[in-house]
Amino acid sequence: MTEPRANHRVAYFNGRIVPEREVLIPFRDRSFKYGDAAFDMTRTFAGRPFKLAEHVDRLYRSLRYLRIDPGLGAAEMVGISEEVLERNRHFLTADTDFWLAQRVSRGVDAVGDEGWERTGPTVIVECIPLPLKARARLFRDGIDIVVPPTRRVPPDMLSPRAKTHNYLNLITADLEAKAQDPQAWSVLLDRDGHLAEGIGSNVFLVQQGEVLTPRERWVLPGVSRQTVIEICGQLAIPCREADLDLYDAANADEMFMTSTSLCLCPVRSIGGRKLPSPLPGPVTRRLSQAYAQLVECDFTAQYLKHLA
Repeated sequence: MTEPRANHRVAYFNGRIVPEREVLIPFRDRSFKYGDAAFDMTRTFAGRPFKLAEHVDRLYRSLRYLRIDPGLGAAEMVGISEEVLERNRHFLTADTDFWLAQRVSRGVDAVGDEGWERTGPTVIVECIPLPLKARARLFRDGIDIVVPPTRRVPPDMLSPRAKTHNYLNLITADLEAKAQDPQAWSVLLDRDGHLAEGIGSNVFLVQQGEVLTPRERWVLPGVSRQTVIEICGQLAIPCREADLDLYDAANADEMFMTSTSLCLCPVRSIGGRKLPSPLPGPVTRRLSQAYAQLVECDFTAQYLKHLA
């Protein structure tokens, strides 16, 4: 007998698949108290998850760094994620796609007399509609970057390569950027003045046909970032990590940003200075087209469709 489809999204929550509204976190959960949790997110293309295993592998690297044992193996987490996606698939249309997220906290910080039913790790897998309409204009107009005064937390204090729930460093910087331009995206500098990253996004420069991106040690190495690096190799486009500062950005021919949701999106300006190439620049366009072929989805057209 086929299980009837729910009329609301469902999520995996500590061993069960339940309606999203039933996913309730105790107020003593350490993710709420301290941001003591890790997460990862992939996206679907026409309902198909892209590099789900790679995202889950990165989640487990973050968990090992934080010394959190989710009580599930990576293969189990992939299987649960696929099941959650399947249980929510009927909400997708020809014009929509999902973020597919896994979240693991250290669990309830119990005093000892409350009688919590569960004090081990909290594990959630969820689907979230991509903000295609809200971000559609970025693919028409390009991203405007503001570099805020707040610097990225250095790796000798807390590694940015772990994707944790503690985003306050990035959030504070993003608020500073949006105080200057409410539509801007922030890109933080590291403590040495080099370009680092934004909230959930990596940055690339193009100079004289060469693609450059900040060094992995100082950023979360995005799966989309790695995909672009691999595409550059396939297309014989020179690409390397480097220490990049605002002087390099001022002399870039093109810039673009990568993220799970955006994939690859051109940058129009940084710090009020417009890039010289038309949008998208020739290298950005070539990489975008190759990315779209790889995922079998014209994600640029998917976003632009929502402008109407």
